[in-house]
Amino acid sequence: MNDRPSILTILVDADACPVKDEIYRVAARYRAEVFVVSNAAFRIPQDPSIHRVVVDDGFDAADDWIAEEAARVGPRCVVVTADILLADRCLKAGARVLAHNGKIFDKAGIGSAVAMRAIMADLRSGMDGVTGGPPPFGKADRSNFLQALDRVMVALSRMPG
Repeated sequence: MNDRPSILTILVDADACPVKDEIYRVAARYRAEVFVVSNAAFRIPQDPSIHRVVVDDGFDAADDWIAEEAARVGPRCVVVTADILLADRCLKAGARVLAHNGKIFDKAGIGSAVAMRAIMADLRSGMDGVTGGPPPFGKADRSNFLQALDRVMVALSRMPG
């Protein structure tokens, strides 16, 4: 684990993250530590600054690990997740949070995002056979993510260590 608070840290909610390779490239540019957190093992680059964290398959085990680590690292931490409830927990811990499509979660908008998530869950539960989800991930999403991650990393790298 990263016990040096001056080091930038990226925590990745990795099970459904389509931008892991992009994260590795950006992290290398900023000399950031990366923790790839998932319920199952998968390949990561052999790099001393990239760490695989496999948690048990308990409910929210990966989210709990990420939120706890974000609280420990604090403001020099970036969390990559599409999970709104995890984003809320990490923002409260002082981390920066962005989704894999480049959407930046912030304290001003997270409350409405959590509320909208709850409303949509209620609507879906009342409709038989209706499913939903995000639109397909595309090139524009990948580009938006790279730009957002780079902006966040520039801002964090300018913070006093």
